[in-house]
Amino acid sequence: MRKMNVLNNFVRTLLVASALLAAVGCARERDFEPLESQVRNAGDDGVAAYRIPGIVRTPKGTLIAVYDMRYRDSYDLQGDIDIGMSRSTDGGATWEKMKVIMDMGEWGGLPDELNGIGDPSILVDDNTGKVFVVAVWTHGLSVDTRAWGHVGSGMSPLETAQIMIVCSEDDGVTWSEPRNITSQVKNPQWRFTLQGPGTGITMKNGTLVFPLQYKDENDVPHSLIMYSTDGGENWRSSESAPSPNTTESAVVELEDGVLMLNMRNDLRQGRAIYTTSDYGATWREHPTSRGTLKEPVCMASLIKVKAEDNFTGKDLLLFCNPDSWTRRENLTIRVSMDMGQTWPDEYTYRVDSLLSWGYSSLTLVDRDLVGVLYEGLHTHMAFKSIDLKDIIK
Repeated sequence: MRKMNVLNNFVRTLLVASALLAAVGCARERDFEPLESQVRNAGDDGVAAYRIPGIVRTPKGTLIAVYDMRYRDSYDLQGDIDIGMSRSTDGGATWEKMKVIMDMGEWGGLPDELNGIGDPSILVDDNTGKVFVVAVWTHGLSVDTRAWGHVGSGMSPLETAQIMIVCSEDDGVTWSEPRNITSQVKNPQWRFTLQGPGTGITMKNGTLVFPLQYKDENDVPHSLIMYSTDGGENWRSSESAPSPNTTESAVVELEDGVLMLNMRNDLRQGRAIYTTSDYGATWREHPTSRGTLKEPVCMASLIKVKAEDNFTGKDLLLFCNPDSWTRRENLTIRVSMDMGQTWPDEYTYRVDSLLSWGYSSLTLVDRDLVGVLYEGLHTHMAFKSIDLKDIIK
């Protein structure tokens, strides 16, 4: 009898447990919990710091993330820095082993720490599936000399920073050797010239576009674009937007042929925003420029989500940055449902409240989910996917 009672209790326990598991499963189906994963942490593979995120989704659904591998410390170029890449085929739940995809080695007989390459920007050609990564290489500056204030004019590696590009034609599995495109996009009078960072885009007509920035002969920074009309073989740069003291911009195509450049404003006036319909030959200031989107002087991410790719049936703009005028904290995603004319407070999602480096990069994971790769306080490269319905409430 005692054995029978034990058996009955055991069966009853199993039934209760099964019911609880089923209830939990139903709850998860009803209320999506944001997926979080640690892509890179300080010390992984002997690297002191990972910075400057960029992420895209390929036509096959693969997520490809790129970032700086800062071996010695967290400081910007000059230093021993390479470009790393992580790849996920399950929506960011897990990530394959990191690969180094840009490393200038001991070029010119100088050590790695005098041949750093960093600040990557990544772009996927929506028509061919090719993935491009652009980064800036500095050669010969003394260690701990900040490239931003010390790179000169000219064209050669001995004079100025070089813009390098790599390409993957197999969904990020293998990558080409770095190719130098400095002569295609840089004016000899410009000083430090570099990409975005973050991401570029494919326009509806197939043109590939990366954000670009440079410092002029008076050391004043400017923002512009570089673009390719032949699938990434050749590149050219535009005129700069008439808004000096701007850097680290993000670009989207608002409508056919109309580009929006959303720029970090070093004058602390909020994001500077301009549009162009002729590949940057001329620019027009947007009504929301300066003051609408606040920032503590920091890089930001901006993407367009097409109407057919989301539940609202409308074209959306998604923007992510530290939502503060003074400190890099409260990393927040905002949604505009009228192509950047307004950014309602009710269409926001707080990604992280902690103080951090503050850089982020957005991508669409699938029709329901948006993904953000960002610099966390404890996890140097963190990834989170969020249901769009949790942002557009």
